Amino acid sequence: MTHPTSTEIYFNLNNGTRIPAIGLGTASPKDRYPETKEAVKAAIRAGYRHIDTAYFYKTEPYIGQALKELFESAEIKREELFITTKVWPTFWNNPSDSIDQSLKDLGIDYVDLVLQHWPVCFQKVENSQGNIIGLPRDKDGNALFEKDADWLFTYKALEKIYLDPKDNRVRAIGVSNYPIEYLERLFKECKVTPAINQVEVHPHLPQLELNKFCHDHAILLTAYSPLGSDGAPNLKIKSVQDLAKKYKVEPADILTSYHISKGNVVLPRSLNPKRIAANVSFAKLTDDDLSKLDQVGIDEPNRFIDEFFTSEIPGFTGTK
Repeated sequence: MTHPTSTEIYFNLNNGTRIPAIGLGTASPKDRYPETKEAVKAAIRAGYRHIDTAYFYKTEPYIGQALKELFESAEIKREELFITTKVWPTFWNNPSDSIDQSLKDLGIDYVDLVLQHWPVCFQKVENSQGNIIGLPRDKDGNALFEKDADWLFTYKALEKIYLDPKDNRVRAIGVSNYPIEYLERLFKECKVTPAINQVEVHPHLPQLELNKFCHDHAILLTAYSPLGSDGAPNLKIKSVQDLAKKYKVEPADILTSYHISKGNVVLPRSLNPKRIAANVSFAKLTDDDLSKLDQVGIDEPNRFIDEFFTSEIPGFTGTK
């Protein structure tokens, strides 16, 4: 059976920008940051045109090295790529600084999309080397939030950057990890509808209500951790394995096709060049296939990415 590749599929954002349906996720363990460079090069050579990263991942300098080599060898042009970065909550009141640092590390003049990484506001705390601590905690391990700060300030600041005709650093803006009630408040107070809401979505966490809400409001949902994070537990789901046999593809292809078939973007993460190149087959799943996969999360809901500070976000911890 011949399959189209997931790398050939594009969607339109609400501002008319085209986004590849599959992108390479680049969050990595600290001891494996340097491997990101070869992972990005392997992804581009395998047909990927979408790289998803973030200031907090600390992999942007290695992505920048990969892009520099690819541009210099004429294997790819900047305008052929879609690059997303994110503003971490320590920059909640000045996302411009976060964008500038990301552009510097990536070695590019603009990003196609910038997201508010989380709807919280952290205190800026420096370590003994004078570096900003990404996840500031008190002695009891509790998150150090900025008192009286407003999480929506970040998006409003991104909105100003996006709407400024003299500022060409950002082509589209969006959010990440926003529950429905947060989006509802954003609609009331902001002018620009987010192009994207990037959240954890997979068969164990189908996010059916949020998916419908975003589609009803012209927001494209983007799924991170499609395989279920460390250990790729979603590969072991029986219905995933059954569908892989049915369509003669790998289980990882079913997990990415699950999202693309719903009209959503998906961000598999890998540092293995061979695996990156191999898992790009797309199987157009039927409504019945999708219902079977959704049912996994209805029967056995499981959120794999649950940061220590998410209890502060009403509506976030649900697994519907």
